[in-house]
Amino acid sequence: MELRQLRYFTAVAEEGGFGRAAERLGIVPSAVSQQISRLERELGVVLFDRSTRHVRLSGAGERLMPEARAVLAAAHRVRQVAGDIASGDEGLLRLGTVQGPGDRIHRLLNDLAVTAPRLQVRLRRLAVVDRLAAVRSGELDAAFVRALSTAPGLELLPVWTDPLYVALPADHRLADAAALRLEQLAELPLRLARRESNPPFHDLVTEALRAAGAEPLQGPPFTTLQETLAEIATGAPSWTVFYEVTGVPSFPRIALRRLAAPALTTSLAVLPGPPGAALRHLLQALREPRPADPSRTGRRDPSATGTAQPS
Repeated sequence: MELRQLRYFTAVAEEGGFGRAAERLGIVPSAVSQQISRLERELGVVLFDRSTRHVRLSGAGERLMPEARAVLAAAHRVRQVAGDIASGDEGLLRLGTVQGPGDRIHRLLNDLAVTAPRLQVRLRRLAVVDRLAAVRSGELDAAFVRALSTAPGLELLPVWTDPLYVALPADHRLADAAALRLEQLAELPLRLARRESNPPFHDLVTEALRAAGAEPLQGPPFTTLQETLAEIATGAPSWTVFYEVTGVPSFPRIALRRLAAPALTTSLAVLPGPPGAALRHLLQALREPRPADPSRTGRRDPSATGTAQPS
């Protein structure tokens, strides 16, 4: 059974004859008659009563007509949905994500909901290595990654940049500085998460220290934010560096200061080549962010930011 046979079937029934149906369909009457006969043989029933001057539905034809129309309507809907998917108006975007910083991801999803309200977004949190592998394999359409400058087989599109912050004892001589440079901190042991926990961030900090002419002085590893800040506040002088994730309260006897450089770049990892329709909507939302809510603007106290090292 072919869809065109069902279209011919409904056209003959609605027009009351093969000639008028053929005219409506833009084909010759013999083609309509031939396809109706084939459909009748396949179904094993007579669809039309041809004994009068007017072609009328048989009993079997009347019973099958609603089913034929339902099939044609479903086929039309399939084409509509396929067209919407091809244009990016509808479909599924599989996106590897990171936590924070701030509410950028939430704002991005809101923008997508406005520009492509029928586009579904499926977020997945994976380790950075797994995130990149999922993009390469096609399991994800794209993934956000931090601090990466290269990723074999993928294209990295920088999407935003965030400052890094330093935590050090509040009574240290550098605690009064508005912003700090890495070389100023080289004399203090650095509490940094082990490289296997977050290779890109670990390399960003250590390579920036070496570029500034200072070899990293390794201290105890960064564990959790609360534990690390507690040890910095109560133990021998040391420091750590982190990026904003979610809000946390200020910590006693800790100074939080902005780091002058480097900054933390978040990129979108994608396969090389023209993006698919759903991914085009994401890229457009990233290029043309909506204005921020004025009620949420203003300077932020670094002591009130959430922070992290592991990605």
